[in-house]
Amino acid sequence: MENTETSDFISDFIKEDLSAGRFSSVHTRFPPEPNGWLHIGHCKAFYIDFSMAERFGGTCNLRFDDTNPEKEDQSYVEAIKRDIRWMGYDWEGREYYASGYYEYLYELAVKIIKKGLAYVDDLSDEEMREYRGTAVADKNNITETPPGRDSPYRNRSIEENLDLFARMRAGEFADGAKTLRARIDMAHPNLLLRDPVMYRIRREYHYRTGNQWCIYPMYDFQHPLSDAREGITHSLCSLEYEIHRPLYEWFIREAGVFPSRQIEFARLNMTHTVMSKRWLLRLVQEGRVSGWDDPRMPTIAGLRRRGYTPEAIRSFVSQIGIAKTDSMVDIAFLEYCLREDLNKRALRVMAVLKPLKLIIDNWPRGRTEELEAVNNPEDAAAGMRKLPFGGELWIEAGDFEETPPPKYFRLFPGNSVRLRYGYIVTCTGCDKNAAGEVTAVHCSYDPETRGGNAPDNKKVKGTIHWVALASAVPIEVRVYDYLFSAERPMDVPPGGDFVDNLNPNSLEVIPGAWGEPGLAVNDGERRYFQFERLGYFVRDPDSGADGRPVFNKTTGLRDTWAKINKTSIQVK
Repeated sequence: MENTETSDFISDFIKEDLSAGRFSSVHTRFPPEPNGWLHIGHCKAFYIDFSMAERFGGTCNLRFDDTNPEKEDQSYVEAIKRDIRWMGYDWEGREYYASGYYEYLYELAVKIIKKGLAYVDDLSDEEMREYRGTAVADKNNITETPPGRDSPYRNRSIEENLDLFARMRAGEFADGAKTLRARIDMAHPNLLLRDPVMYRIRREYHYRTGNQWCIYPMYDFQHPLSDAREGITHSLCSLEYEIHRPLYEWFIREAGVFPSRQIEFARLNMTHTVMSKRWLLRLVQEGRVSGWDDPRMPTIAGLRRRGYTPEAIRSFVSQIGIAKTDSMVDIAFLEYCLREDLNKRALRVMAVLKPLKLIIDNWPRGRTEELEAVNNPEDAAAGMRKLPFGGELWIEAGDFEETPPPKYFRLFPGNSVRLRYGYIVTCTGCDKNAAGEVTAVHCSYDPETRGGNAPDNKKVKGTIHWVALASAVPIEVRVYDYLFSAERPMDVPPGGDFVDNLNPNSLEVIPGAWGEPGLAVNDGERRYFQFERLGYFVRDPDSGADGRPVFNKTTGLRDTWAKINKTSIQVK
């Protein structure tokens, strides 16, 4: 269900534009830079882009803003397209690349030069920053921006600028020797409007255009003009681009192109998570994670491998709302949305992660039974399955205590429990090794309690899960925790580093787990499982390398969100 606050915030602007006749239809775009894999923060962005277009009967483009050849690659393009498709969105016939507009952008730059509003500058990057000036705080801590200084090359003639710009394109000058700058206002309080750079010289191979170009347009120049080229009516951007909007509008106005409108919304920030491709790339490059699709990563690929569903993610981004101020969303709410979805679709199975043998001493030797188990109590169509049952089982080691603590209702000498779908058993003792460690638990069973039904005169409070020894499938289980221990990983003391907040216990590999027979079956379909009493799990692509299935823990059964004020999903 979509959040009406999210819809109304942007749709009010769109309705205003349509009623005023500024636009006759709605056309949005999602413009990722192919320099990394998408993360959940991008989900919010393209959810808004695609859903707003759909709501108003319009269209949404996918455009790659690929004007930074040093960091971009075709592999990132493919990863981005794969992730957006997996999330359920389509852009057939509407895939574009800013690099496909290079000639068009060059011509518009020439047009702006001819108006006397752009010039070729010889200042270095360092000199440019010095001339531009910086924001300062006065004695009352009020931030001001004293006027900058004009570049000595600012008053070159139009003819000279046209000549120099053409020679920049022809490759006559070294990298960094010259730039093309917009001629706006070196005293403007917004530093971005103090003659921003439009083009730079970079002899870098571009993954699509090769060595065809040695000058590349800057983002603030190409983005509004690419929007205009595609007839984008509403350029929906995250809040950090609000300060860029006057420049966006300046380039559109002075280039005399389609008047796209920019609207900003607060980006997604989430606890225990880093939302920046730059920092995520560092984690990958430094080997702190196994790759972009590491299940601990907030990338879409990582979430998919972890066991998240597109439906759960869309539910999350549709409910978190939108605002004009940044906020922090508790990751527990994302997990809540996931459980709500998995509870309806996940097949119930039994697996034992930390195995301890249980021996039923009065079970008939050599006898095997089949018990009926429910595949999903939330979905009658999921049907039933058969479970082998015998006299020796695996149970969780934590389900037995020789000397139990108070209110412990599982196995201990003299106590009875239900075996899920099976019988009621009563603990009679245990075996130990020379070190005093428990190696097996002994029980007797009541044949009259098949299905776990207790006699009227017998109270049984505990129910435990199990796997029959004879038919158990060896599995590997990977249990994940938050990648960052700190709620706000980027909040570090002076001299600190966000990687200092990495959780050293974010992954536990359990190679000696056991599962029921059905977990050995891999028919190629993506299956979501609830390991009863343990949590939600999904089969990992690593499965099959040594014949042993691998399962990732997606999330636990316990809903920590229930403890959070449900009237607000924001964390102060």
